[in-house]
Amino acid sequence: MAEGQAKFLSGSLLRHVTVMSLTSTVGLMAVFLVDFIDMVFISMLGKAELAAAVGYAGAILFFTTSFSIGMAIAVGALVARDLGAGNVERARLRSSHGLAYGVGFGVLFSAFVWWNIPTFVRWIGAEGETAALAEGYLAIIIPSLPFLVVGMMGSGILRAHGDARRAMMATIWGGGVNAVLDPILIFGLGLDLTGAALASVAARVAIATAAILPILRHHGGLPRPEVVGMLRDLRPLVTIGFPAILTQLATPVGQAIVTRSMAQYGLEAVAGMAIVGRLMPVSFAVIFALSGAVGPILGQNFGAGRHDRVRAGFNAALIFAGSVIFVIAAVLFVLRGPVADLFDARGVTRDLVFLFCGPLALLFFFNGVLFVANAAFNNLGHPFYSTWMNWGRNTVAMIPLVWVGGQLYGAEGVLIGQAVSAVVFGAAAWVLARRVIAAEGGNVTRDSFAREGRLLSLLNLRK
Repeated sequence: MAEGQAKFLSGSLLRHVTVMSLTSTVGLMAVFLVDFIDMVFISMLGKAELAAAVGYAGAILFFTTSFSIGMAIAVGALVARDLGAGNVERARLRSSHGLAYGVGFGVLFSAFVWWNIPTFVRWIGAEGETAALAEGYLAIIIPSLPFLVVGMMGSGILRAHGDARRAMMATIWGGGVNAVLDPILIFGLGLDLTGAALASVAARVAIATAAILPILRHHGGLPRPEVVGMLRDLRPLVTIGFPAILTQLATPVGQAIVTRSMAQYGLEAVAGMAIVGRLMPVSFAVIFALSGAVGPILGQNFGAGRHDRVRAGFNAALIFAGSVIFVIAAVLFVLRGPVADLFDARGVTRDLVFLFCGPLALLFFFNGVLFVANAAFNNLGHPFYSTWMNWGRNTVAMIPLVWVGGQLYGAEGVLIGQAVSAVVFGAAAWVLARRVIAAEGGNVTRDSFAREGRLLSLLNLRK
């Protein structure tokens, strides 16, 4: 029998945000910590080429992971809205149809990326032995993308039901598998990057399995997909999913811009960026989890017409983000020396680690604002606003700011430019999200998703 459905329509919103975020964080930490430990292990091998290869490959893997996140956002938003509206059967059907589409699209997307791995690696600036190492690493992991899509979408469905604990456990299982296999394959069998890649594939299979089983056992199962139903659900899924995927893809594009800009300062700079790239999600996993955690809360209340709780939930998420980031930034500053020593960071590499653990960590608040605003846009029927904000941040702001920063301060300036781009568009997203919430509270029906994806301009929003 399915468990309780629309649990976010009552109770403290700050408590809901806190519980959903922290439980989602534990799951994400299981994955991020494994990536973090991967980097520690690779650094212990003492070859800058290996660490740099992981940095280059990570930028491309971020690209494929973003596809999975976009699909999870789409199915989660639809299921949460149906549950909030009291239509449990439609929520179950949309779960099945969404997963079927996710597998199909995931196979096509992974085939496209796999075929073009050498091209993508060259685009982000890798050369010689480092490029060859990155290509071999990616060739093993990319074909497992459909498993990651299923795992991410399954977790999104569980969070839409308010089942944060089981969504968390799916990623914990994956992280556990990876953590066990990593030292065995990397050191025990001497497989280096190949061993790390094989461990990641096994982890993705574990995440998919652990995410689907609770849906089958505790949330009414997954009905057999229906042709008519799949055709009906394709439009709303694509209407949210397409801009959500575009939104998520903006981040790896921005990361690729940063990686290519950093490459001109040598392997030590790329290695430093790779360390920061692993340290950031471990440190701020709770903020990365915030968007997926607050989405179902906003979605259920929006589906139920509780616009006062939508507005209050948005504000509660921002308060939570600010409090968490202040504490984490302070801890990073105090521990910046030991963190750099953990990776045996020297020279430019150490400078970049110290920079992240200093003022740049505080500026991550604006990334948190952007995450929360994107959750509001996706669940209130304006997914393309997320697309505009993310692409604006990662192109319009990122390219000139990274270039200027590099010209003024070298490798450190590249990271500074990346951080400032989040400040600019995080502030813009905050203003736009408040206007969207006010406008939707004035005149929105539960069937408003019929007009999802319409390219409304800010001027058309009622004040």
